[in-house]
Amino acid sequence: MIIVDSSGWLEYFIEGPNAGVFEPVVSDPESLIVPTITIYEVFKQIARRTNDAEAITLTSLMLKGKIADLDTATSVDAARISVENHLGMADSIILATAKLYRAILWTQDSDFIGIQGVEYVAARN
Repeated sequence: MIIVDSSGWLEYFIEGPNAGVFEPVVSDPESLIVPTITIYEVFKQIARRTNDAEAITLTSLMLKGKIADLDTATSVDAARISVENHLGMADSIILATAKLYRAILWTQDSDFIGIQGVEYVAARN
């Protein structure tokens, strides 16, 4: 199982320098887990840069994977992960979801460097 965090989805959608790295993982909906907080973050960034219609179009592609809603147990796990790893709320929820599904988390977010179960790809400009 695979989770792509918001930075990976955005890189793919804007066809950034690392889009080719994320393309194979976002193109396999059978293996893809999508935390709802990721949909929130991606929709917000795309709507801010373009418009709601574009945000709806692109985030609808995310819905092909298995959607992971945030529940109480994952919220508590995310809080623990936040304290242990000094991560923000969204990052902690995404990582807690990855751990719940025993998924590999793909990201360009340097806050995840060195965390077990994370496939970090350095952002390129």
